[in-house]
Amino acid sequence: MKTRLLGSLAVSEIGFGTMSFSSSYGAAPDDEEAIKVIRGAHDQGVTFFDTAEAYGPWANEVLVGKALAPIRNDVVIATKFGFNIERPNELHGMDLNSRPDHIVQVVDAMLQRLGTDWIDLLYQHRVDPAVPIEDVAGAVRDLVAAGKVKHFGLSEASAATIARAHAVHPVTAVQSEYSLWTREPEADVLPLCEKLGIGFVPWSPLGAGFLTGTIDARTELEPADFRAWSPRFTTEARDANQAVVDLLRTIAAEKRATPAQVAIAWLLARKPFIVPIFGTRRLDRVAENLGAAAVDLSADDLVRIETAFAQIEVVGERLPEAVLKMSYL
Repeated sequence: MKTRLLGSLAVSEIGFGTMSFSSSYGAAPDDEEAIKVIRGAHDQGVTFFDTAEAYGPWANEVLVGKALAPIRNDVVIATKFGFNIERPNELHGMDLNSRPDHIVQVVDAMLQRLGTDWIDLLYQHRVDPAVPIEDVAGAVRDLVAAGKVKHFGLSEASAATIARAHAVHPVTAVQSEYSLWTREPEADVLPLCEKLGIGFVPWSPLGAGFLTGTIDARTELEPADFRAWSPRFTTEARDANQAVVDLLRTIAAEKRATPAQVAIAWLLARKPFIVPIFGTRRLDRVAENLGAAAVDLSADDLVRIETAFAQIEVVGERLPEAVLKMSYL
């Protein structure tokens, strides 16, 4: 697989997100199966793996650490801080906490769970309005100086926040939801990343599975599946949003590809500093999604997709209101 640069950090052009192994989509597989899939992704060329202390919580970092231990020097591990995980909040599960002292404490715990001496890319999971971003960047800068962290990232941050953080310590990557049907970063975050030389990492490039074409209005979602309470996954929304999948299917048929491959290839074709991360629990899906790197979308293809998408109205917010309130601060 080819590599791309997130700032100065070289990674595989497609990365692997591991959140789905921590019950976000219903009952999770056992560790043995999860490790098989994670290592299988590396066998197929993936060098960039994404986790977070909030996934599980904590259990996902332990899993990723075990899976990648034999190949630690060959991979890039990204994880995220930013919550008071021990103190639940009735609205969105956890309170935000990016105080510098808290960051130092959680990074030490992350290193233990991951079984590593360093974190390649440390993201602030969500911006904490109570803590100036300059203080956050300064805390991460100190962790970089101590050798515990290699690179600094932000997740779901506004362009203004990214610029302020970057002025204190270089931001290597920004991670936000971005896909054919979720376009918010295009307004000002992507242009700023291009200007400052910051990589951009789209999470949920397949629209939480919807853009693969394997989910429709009749699909039953488990109560423990986060999509069961997502506004974009109501029965009515799924029915209306099939138009997006139909568009992907049309292009996929022409390219002898799958809708999922076209959705990821579309992101790869947008900018050379974009590195999408997908998540799956199945090795066959890993192979399918990585096949997106071989799908060539020409400039004309991109215009056709954009013209057709402009006629589609996506129904439903991408996340519940309480979670959206933590985005683009």
